[in-house]
Amino acid sequence: MDTASTRTPRPPVTVRTAAVWAVLRRELERHAGRELTVLDVGGGTGGFAVPLAEAGHAVTVVDASPDALAALTRRAAEAGVADRVRAVQGDGDALAGLVAPGSVDLILCHAVLEVVDDPARVADAIAAALRPGGAVSLLVAGRAAAVLGRAFNGHLGAASALLTDPDGRAGQRDPLRRRYDAESAVALLTTAGLTVEETHGVRVLADLLPAAVVEGDPQAMIDLELALSARLPFRDLASQLHVFARRP
Repeated sequence: MDTASTRTPRPPVTVRTAAVWAVLRRELERHAGRELTVLDVGGGTGGFAVPLAEAGHAVTVVDASPDALAALTRRAAEAGVADRVRAVQGDGDALAGLVAPGSVDLILCHAVLEVVDDPARVADAIAAALRPGGAVSLLVAGRAAAVLGRAFNGHLGAASALLTDPDGRAGQRDPLRRRYDAESAVALLTTAGLTVEETHGVRVLADLLPAAVVEGDPQAMIDLELALSARLPFRDLASQLHVFARRP
């Protein structure tokens, strides 16, 4: 009989997700043989949730979009893990009221803190929801990559705004409310009482190179992304920053 001790998530590993999955797999291996309680904040249609459920873990996805949650439910059913995936409608700012304190082993909070009203409050809610020894996978938009991206495309005014704006925005029409560098992302979690163990860059090259290059040799691209993900200065130039932290 398959159990969480013999199964590992096997999602389609891509250049955009390889660095995150590398960290998550190490965490699952640390708890081999246990069914973990996982919370995916802003988990949408289940790109991470369904593979984790397939690995034998119980996953709750909190997302503000009913359409995304409907797609998640269908995806979980098609994968045969509907009994291990729970969909809850809500947003990150309401997290404290949606999750019991000290009830979760692993929290994913990917591309959420860029859009919530109060990132510090969300970080506090994440810390409170974790059991002692529990961990959080935080993924946030990187400021440096956004500055370079605007500049490379000739939008010098937007690049300057991103560089100097306290929240890393490119003006009122910017769809994101804030961006981070490694120091500010780490500080957010340490202030909430968590111990940061790893910091990686995600999509160091994937958004800079032509699609033909990225798709021409996918494994070589994944290998290079993984090699650069924790190495300075490349880490800090990534489109997203991944911070993995634990509750003492």
